Amino acid sequence: MRLRGGAAAAAVLVFAVAGCKADTTAGSGGPEEAGGGGGSGAALTAAKSLTVKGRAPKTGYEREKFGTAWADTDSNDCDTRDDILKRDLEDVKFTGGHCKVSYGVLESDPYSGKEVTYRRGRSQVDIDHMVALSDAWQKGAKYWDAGKRIALANDPLNLLAVDASTNRSKGDGDTATWLPPNKAYRCTYVAAQVAVKKKYALWVTAAEKSAMEKVLSGCPGQKLPVGGNPTAAPPRFHAG
Repeated sequence: MRLRGGAAAAAVLVFAVAGCKADTTAGSGGPEEAGGGGGSGAALTAAKSLTVKGRAPKTGYEREKFGTAWADTDSNDCDTRDDILKRDLEDVKFTGGHCKVSYGVLESDPYSGKEVTYRRGRSQVDIDHMVALSDAWQKGAKYWDAGKRIALANDPLNLLAVDASTNRSKGDGDTATWLPPNKAYRCTYVAAQVAVKKKYALWVTAAEKSAMEKVLSGCPGQKLPVGGNPTAAPPRFHAG
C-alpha cells in the first residue's frame, strides 16, 4: 500500500544534509512509492554514473513540447495532477467521483517542512517536476520524440506535491543551483533527480554532478527511487 506524501515525507525527516543516514523507509510520497527503492547506496553510485556534458541552449523550449499539461498517460481516467494530489495529500476530498481533488492537507511539505492546505482554485500546493522540464530540455530532451517528452512530464517518478511558494523559488534549477530549504529532505530529493536523469538518459553538468555527489556522500546508503511510468507515452498523445 502506498503511503501518502504527508506520512512519507515525515518519515524522511530523520535525515540531515551532512551525515544523513541511509533511507530505509519508503521515502517521499513520490518516486520510491512507485515501485520500491534500489539497494543501499544505489543513489550515490547512480549519480557517479551519469553522463557529463555542458548545458545546451534553451532555444526552442516551450512547455507545449512536453504535451498538454497533466495528460492521463496511465489511462486511469484521472489527470496526472489529481493522481499526484491523491497520492501525496492527507484527508483528501473530491468534487464528483474519485478524480478531481477539491481539498487535502500536505502534512509535512517536503521542501519547507511546514503543513500546507490544498483547496482547489486557490491552491497553495504545486506539483513540482523535480527535474524541471526546461532543465531536461537543455540536457537531452530537445532531441527526443514527443512520446518520451510527454512521458517525462507525467511520470510520477518525477512529480511531487509541494508548497507552492517554496517551489516558485526553484525555477528550472538543478542540484547545483537549488536545493529544498528543508535540509532533512535533500538526500531524498537529490536521489529522485538522479533516478529520473538515469531512467531517461539525461545528462548533467559537471557542477550538477559534483553537487549531487556532495549531498549523497552525506547519506551514502541512500536508496535510488525506481518505478513510475514507461518512458514513452501512448501514441494517442501529441505535443506541440
